[in-house]
Amino acid sequence: MLSGNHTDLGGNMDIDLIFKVGAIGIVVAVFNQILTKTGRDEQAMLVTLAGVIVVMALIVGMMNDLFTEVKSVFNLY
Repeated sequence: MLSGNHTDLGGNMDIDLIFKVGAIGIVVAVFNQILTKTGRDEQAMLVTLAGVIVVMALIVGMMNDLFTEVKSVFNLY
């Protein structure tokens, strides 16, 4: 019934997305700490910003799936 990466009808989020966001967060935190300790605060800020942008892109894709599903459930065009 559901399209995309959904595996059941319970409304649970795809577990892969949670793992991706967690992995990106860990990698960004490690790079941020390394760059901050070496005195490269500007690069650390850019790495953090890039991580936020990547995570937001993942969430936007998931939101698109959600809105498509809502439109199909309520027969909105």
